[in-house]
Amino acid sequence: MAYRTPMSALPALESVSSKSVPTEEARRESPGPGPENISLARRTRITLTIASVTVVVAALLIIAKTAAWLISGSVALLASLADSALDLAISTVTWFAVRYAAKPPDDEHRFGHGKAEAFAGLFQAGAVALSTVVIAFEAVHQFASPEPVRAGLVAIAAMVFSIVMTGGLVLAQGWAIRQTGSLATTGDRAHYMADFLSNLAVIAGIVAATWFGLAFVDALIGLGVAALLAQGAFSIARSASDQLMDREADEPTRAAILAAIGDDPRILGISNLRSRLAGPLMHVEADLLLDPALALSQAQILAEAAALRIESRLPGTDIRLRALPVSGATAPS
Repeated sequence: MAYRTPMSALPALESVSSKSVPTEEARRESPGPGPENISLARRTRITLTIASVTVVVAALLIIAKTAAWLISGSVALLASLADSALDLAISTVTWFAVRYAAKPPDDEHRFGHGKAEAFAGLFQAGAVALSTVVIAFEAVHQFASPEPVRAGLVAIAAMVFSIVMTGGLVLAQGWAIRQTGSLATTGDRAHYMADFLSNLAVIAGIVAATWFGLAFVDALIGLGVAALLAQGAFSIARSASDQLMDREADEPTRAAILAAIGDDPRILGISNLRSRLAGPLMHVEADLLLDPALALSQAQILAEAAALRIESRLPGTDIRLRALPVSGATAPS
């Protein structure tokens, strides 16, 4: 019989990160990765490509809307133009933030650079909030001194172009999210989906002001877009603050982590589960409670297999598990 070193005679074993190379036995014991489980490098390439496309689309929309606003004078179109200008600024900052956040850990940033996305989010929230104030001021002025919208067809043509470009971008972002699960791209897509809907409302305002003489509708649509932007600013600021404050993952994510670890009945319990999000990476730490008589090598294999199961369900996760000897099961915490 081969000699086995009992775990009770050894210190706690700190095991794998998702970046370590698992043993072949751990790979056999862990379920195979799903189609969404792609490498961090490929995830970064896709996210950066979509961010680049977003910057180009935002620039084209600014050019079209600026020309149409100068011709028509529509407040609703001005609101949409300001939104597109913010889109360009936000998308540019996001591009740099995603690129920086994907950099590997170094001597000065042992946990990586993921929180760069959170700082970019604070900038986005401030820029959107400022735009909201400007648009609301213009809309109130339009209420007080209504002015007819000129060249309504030109303004509508610009908005139709915007709808087509934004719709195509939303579809591309949806594909990227399915491939990568990127939170940055998810936030961009939510914003551009709101843009898509607001563009339809802007067309309604231009039609009402141009052909029915209802200039107040144009101003009302401008206020609606401003309210939508204010809501977006609050959402962005909240998400950024959650990352900067190391907020724990939501309950569905914690449940997925616990389920992945608990799939192996040889793991008697889980304790000290902690998680936090930092840009493209989620950091997960937990203690695995194992039989004290288990061999050290076997304990390492169990921990590595558990990490692989977490990675297969939550791609882009930095996982650190410790194997601890315990005489009985303990409820997860």
